[in-house]
Amino acid sequence: MTDGPRYRLILFGPPGVGKGTQARLLQQRLGICSIATGDLLRDEVARKTDLGLQAARFMEAGSLVPDEVVIGMVKGRIRAQGGCGAGFILDGFPRTVAQAEALRAADIGIDLVVYLRVSEEAIIRRLTGRKICPSCGRVFHVEYAPPADGAHCDSCSAALITREDDQEATVRARLRVYEEKTAPLVRYYREQGLLATVDGMQEPEHVLQDILTVLRQTRTES
Repeated sequence: MTDGPRYRLILFGPPGVGKGTQARLLQQRLGICSIATGDLLRDEVARKTDLGLQAARFMEAGSLVPDEVVIGMVKGRIRAQGGCGAGFILDGFPRTVAQAEALRAADIGIDLVVYLRVSEEAIIRRLTGRKICPSCGRVFHVEYAPPADGAHCDSCSAALITREDDQEATVRARLRVYEEKTAPLVRYYREQGLLATVDGMQEPEHVLQDILTVLRQTRTES
């Protein structure tokens, strides 16, 4: 490894497997930056950077933001002064083999791709059980973190809602898109010797420990 980041990771898996949770835990534990491309895109647009202005034109036209624009934002975030010197986690990108190839062509090195594996029915339970407070944004779950009275936010008493994205029909449609577009990345990264599979059905802290174990093994072998 060169003078670049110490940890260069991709967290990968279908919606609802816990990528955001693990990215946050790894960021805290390892002191590396978490790059969620959705958040990055919104930030660049809000700050009206050159790439943000390019992205805004596509978004306003109802088109997908081109891969090269997103990768430009990722490269800028990684190379920002004081930003990702200790490493980075990519959460939500790449989503297709074409994006993975573009990432590689942009000379953004990756040391490990962690594939969080969770059964489809467990994902559906996780996502359809989410309840959101439309007032303060607090997130509940009917099974894992239920509100005290079952219907209202514990913090501000607003009536909780289920987001459209969390309706069962929508969740199943998202999973079909994942299987078609994103699942092929498993084979792509396995063939490069970069893929590690972690059981995402465990408690978040146990998942984190498994990821850290794989990281230690990877660094020992490199």
